[in-house]
Amino acid sequence: MTFIREIHMPASCRGFVLEDCNGDYNIYINQDLSPEAKLRTLRHEQTHIRMGDTHSSLPIVDIEERCQNAMQKMPKDNAG
Repeated sequence: MTFIREIHMPASCRGFVLEDCNGDYNIYINQDLSPEAKLRTLRHEQTHIRMGDTHSSLPIVDIEERCQNAMQKMPKDNAG
């Protein structure tokens, strides 16, 4: 199951995903983003889930690069 939450966070952070002890994913999105930016952030975090990034031992820079590359390959309807 995936839970999506909008919370206050620094402007430099759009969102993140964490897996909890029950194996559920919790996507946190910056509540101050525009509706379009929130949707793009949601799609980005969902891509991390699909790619298994919550279990990755790669450096965050590499994880983000892989995620961006995967999103660029998605049809526009799915990539946000």
